[in-house]
Amino acid sequence: MIGGRILDASALAAFAIGRPVYVRALVWAAVEENIVLAIPSAALGRAWSLVDPEHHAALQVLLGLPNTVIDELSPAMAQESGLLMAASGQDDLVTGQVVAASRRRGWPAVTGDPGALRKMDVGVAIEELP
Repeated sequence: MIGGRILDASALAAFAIGRPVYVRALVWAAVEENIVLAIPSAALGRAWSLVDPEHHAALQVLLGLPNTVIDELSPAMAQESGLLMAASGQDDLVTGQVVAASRRRGWPAVTGDPGALRKMDVGVAIEELP
């Protein structure tokens, strides 16, 4: 089984700005070890809004890496995310897609906001940013 990580919007923004440096180290180690980095499309959209234009090139670099894949918000993923939101009483589609992707792939979500993910699913695997 190929392992990997799910990157949420906070992890994507951290990579783009370089703080904490942990995310860049994780990404480059993943490239060297051929570990897949899955990016939920809703999280990517939020990351673009969080990052100042001078850091957009770094996001482009991440998206161009051979081990990066985009998890699209397909109808099935939208349903899974929506059902998670309904069951938890939350209404954040970005978080819903991150949690759904983590559950579906069985990979931890890299995040600077573990509380938001755990509100949706207390059992979601998390790799918290320092």
